[in-house]
Order: sequence, then C-alpha cells, then structure tokens
Amino acid sequence: MKIACIGWGSLIWDSRDLLIHRQWFMDGVLLPIEYARVSSDGRLTLVITPCAKPIRTLWALMATDDLNEARESLCNREGIKSNNINKYIGSVTQTEKITKEDEWQVKRKIQDWLKHLNLDAAIWTNLPPKFKNREITPNADQAIAYLKGLDINVFTLAKEYVRKTPKQIDTNYRRRFEVEFGWTSIE
Repeated sequence: MKIACIGWGSLIWDSRDLLIHRQWFMDGVLLPIEYARVSSDGRLTLVITPCAKPIRTLWALMATDDLNEARESLCNREGIKSNNINKYIGSVTQTEKITKEDEWQVKRKIQDWLKHLNLDAAIWTNLPPKFKNREITPNADQAIAYLKGLDINVFTLAKEYVRKTPKQIDTNYRRRFEVEFGWTSIE
C-alpha cells in the first residue's frame, strides 16, 4: 500500500521520527489552510479550516505500507494522545466510500488527488482551529493582535514557525504577517 502523508507546516522541516521517506513533494492536494490554531506552546499554527483559501500542500511517501502504523506514527509525531487518533489524525483510502457528512468534503478532495497520483491512502493532521480556547478561526486582524501580544520567547517561536513554513503555503494571513512583521520565508 502506497500511503501519502500530507503536510503544510512543521512536519516539512521537523519530521522527527515520522515514518516517511525524507523527500517532500510539492504537488499535494489543494486544502483550505490558514494560521488558525494556537498551539500548546503559544504559536499560531496552520490547520485546515473551511474559511481559508485552498493552498497546494506537500506530501511524502510513508516508509510503511500499513495504514494503522502510518497513522500511529503521525499521531506520535504530533504529540497527540493515542486515544484521540481517530479524532485528530485524518485518513482516507482511494476506494473508501465517502459520506456527505465528511467535513467540507476534505476527504473527497484528498481521495480524488490520490486517484490522480495512483496512491492508495493518505494521512494528515486534522486538528481543528483553536483561538481563545474555542474551536473558532481568528480573522487576520485578531491573529496579528494575538501575535503582537506574545512575550518575546513565544513571539520568537511563532516567527520561526511562519518563516520556516514552505513558500508555497501562501495563505492570506501569511501575507499580512509579512507586511506587519517582515516575516519572509527562510526556506
């Protein structure tokens, strides 16, 4: 089974022990991605959110052909508790029946992309947006105000995250961060 791991943020430059072949390909599926999640360390990170514009993601081939092992590997890399794997690690196979209830048809987009590349399955981090301890997406002004209010240590982490994000992850908020803070890509 050929399994793709879809990525758009820190997985690309910090894969750690993720079971992937080390090359990231730039022809990933178009997904609505934005800086919409305050992480546990205070950074504003990229997640799939329905109000974002579609962005071309990246992908790497998993170094395992076992879908459960691939999902567990991504779960471990993301620091997600194993009892939350089904909630926060997304997956779909090329032949899986997709229901209308699937959020924003993300699975259908990924499944169509799998068929196009002749891959069997895909996994991705499926953490929701989180702002002010609620599952909401901040607008760009709120995101900028949040970043301006960070202490210097967290601000430095946030800056590094945005600057290390691959250039092709060209979100609306990222463009605003570049204007507001001068955070250009360092890829």
